[in-house]
Amino acid sequence: MKGIVTYENWQSISDSFPIEDETKGARSVLEWAYNVYNDEKIVYASSFGAEAIVLIDIIAQVKHDARIVFLDTDLHFPETYDVIKKMEERFPLLQIEKKKPALTLDEQAAEFGTALWKRDPNQCCHIRKVVPLRETLSTKEAWISGLRREQSPTRANTEFINKDEKFKNIKICPLIHWTWDEVWAYIRERDLPYNELHDHNYPSIGCFPCTQAVLANGDSRAGRWTGSTKTECGLHTS
Repeated sequence: MKGIVTYENWQSISDSFPIEDETKGARSVLEWAYNVYNDEKIVYASSFGAEAIVLIDIIAQVKHDARIVFLDTDLHFPETYDVIKKMEERFPLLQIEKKKPALTLDEQAAEFGTALWKRDPNQCCHIRKVVPLRETLSTKEAWISGLRREQSPTRANTEFINKDEKFKNIKICPLIHWTWDEVWAYIRERDLPYNELHDHNYPSIGCFPCTQAVLANGDSRAGRWTGSTKTECGLHTS
C-alpha cells in the first residue's frame, strides 16, 4: 500500500505503479485504491461501454462487492440497459446503483423546453449527469473512471491518480495505458458481455440523441455530439 493521497504526494504515488504486468498497472492501482479508501468512500462511475466492461471485470477480482454507479439519464439506448442486466447476472455481488437526475424528462421539458440536448447540450449534460454524479460523490473521497489516454486529445495527460478539481476529490483511472485493441482483446479472451452497439460502429456510447454511428476512422470518442464542438459531457472537465 502506497499511502493516502495528499496534495503534495498524489503525483509521486501515481508514478509509482508498475505498468509492465498483463493489466498495464490497472490491477495494482485498483488493489491500492480499495486498500486505501474505505468501502463507503470510493465508487466506480461506470458508463458500461467497452472500457467499463474491462474495468468491472478487474474490479470484481479485487473487490467482489464493489460499489458502482451508473448515471441513468433516461436517455440511454436499450442496448445499454441490456448490457447492465447481463453484467449484473455475471457479477451478482457487485453493488450497482442506477442514479437518476432530480428532474424527469417531462419536468426538464417544462422548465427548459423540449429537446434541451439539441439547443443546449451542455445544460442537459449538467442536469442529467454532472449534478447526479456530484450528489453521489458528495460523500466519497475518491472515484474510479475508465478514461484512457488514447481516447482523445483532452484525455492524453490523464494519470493513474488525479486531483479532481471539479468534484473536489481524487479520480482514479486504472486504464490510462490501454489501447482500444487491448480493451477488445481482453473482452474476447474473458468472454465478457458488451454493448451490442459496438458491433455497429459505435465506439463511444452515451445518450441516444447525442450519439451516432461512425462511418470514418476517428478516435474512440467519435460519434458523440456530431456536428458540434462539444467533446465531453462535463464529468471530466473543470
